Amino acid sequence: MKRGTKSGDTKVVESATLVLEGRRRGRLQQILPFLGPAFIASIAYIDPGNFATNIQGGAEFGYTLLWVVVASNLMAMLLQTLSAKLGIATGKNLAEHCRNQFPPAVVWLMWGIMEVVSMATDLAEFLGAALGFYLLFGIPLWMAAVLTAILTLLILGLEAYGFRPLEAVITAMVGVIAVCYLIETWLVRPDWAQVAWHAVVPQFEGSESVFLATGILGATVMPHVIFLHSSLTQGRIVTLDAERRQRLYRFEILDVAIAMGVAGLINAAMLIMAAAAFFHAGLTNIASIQEAYRTLEPLLGPAARTVFAVSLLASGLASASVGTMAGQVIMQGFLHRQIPIWVRRLVTMVPSIVVIGMGLDPTRTLVVSQVVLSFGLPFAVVPLILFTRRRDLMGDLVNSAFTTCVGGVVALLIVVLNTYLLYETFRGN
Repeated sequence: MKRGTKSGDTKVVESATLVLEGRRRGRLQQILPFLGPAFIASIAYIDPGNFATNIQGGAEFGYTLLWVVVASNLMAMLLQTLSAKLGIATGKNLAEHCRNQFPPAVVWLMWGIMEVVSMATDLAEFLGAALGFYLLFGIPLWMAAVLTAILTLLILGLEAYGFRPLEAVITAMVGVIAVCYLIETWLVRPDWAQVAWHAVVPQFEGSESVFLATGILGATVMPHVIFLHSSLTQGRIVTLDAERRQRLYRFEILDVAIAMGVAGLINAAMLIMAAAAFFHAGLTNIASIQEAYRTLEPLLGPAARTVFAVSLLASGLASASVGTMAGQVIMQGFLHRQIPIWVRRLVTMVPSIVVIGMGLDPTRTLVVSQVVLSFGLPFAVVPLILFTRRRDLMGDLVNSAFTTCVGGVVALLIVVLNTYLLYETFRGN
């Protein structure tokens, strides 16, 4: 995916080059030029689909599924690091490697699946932003949808000014969401002993908890952004020297650790807020974002629901923009074709408009969309592991045997969970 090279970008690249050459000192000065790609990727991990799955999970099962959030976030850190490494090592993104390495029939199949995944992603993100406008201002959902389309196009228009302005705006929105959930967590005063226990002890409570756990996994580990991250790093800072490439990769690991760490804490805070505010108050039937919004005021005061709506709006707008970027990367990589970004924005918003027009429950639709995403995960995760373990592609940045083994376990876990969910779905559960 081609992005503009502007004066701000040039300064970032020059600063990064000085750091890689060992000519710039100062911890903050060393880190700043490399921060950005993972923050763009991280917004997909705190999109409105996470609000839907985490609120339902917390309201219905308390802190029980908190370990799923923690495990999913650790998986996300590993996979986003591998994706970033693929772009740095090869100068190509994951979709381009799929096109080069797989037979044409497989390439077309994978492209079709990933386009469906992108539309499911956009459904969650677009609906979330529209709900944010609706909850904050009380405007009709169809009008909120139009506002969402306009604002996401404006955000995407920042790419014309280079990669840095877009990175800055997305990072600022991550910051807004983080502050909002810091406030929410302070207001609900959770039981921290229970939080610590359920963060590390795996448990389920029936098939519905497994369904929600798979939804949380699908909402947290995002297939489209695995493709996107390799594109964000493939041409951002280029170095052919092996030692400098290793240093660049280490800085990218730091970028992923910070960005995904923040995203993981926000996801945990979502579920903790729902568990403390709803489950422990006996409100286990909070099954929608709208209900959560309305119930927060009598429980926690008027500021709580406003903070909640602001975080939902920021999440929806930022993640819808990132989702559109990912769709462009997927089409360009698999097919070597692109369509104008405004056309993709309009096409991918069609399912959301249909859902709004039919009056379907937005929250349940969001949860189902996350399950669709989880089914797309193997088609991103398996090729990523196959490519990053190959020395002929990765050179000195090839996976260690341990990394490949852990990645294989993650892929197997995803496949097993999705197979179980499919079995339960066909059984009518």
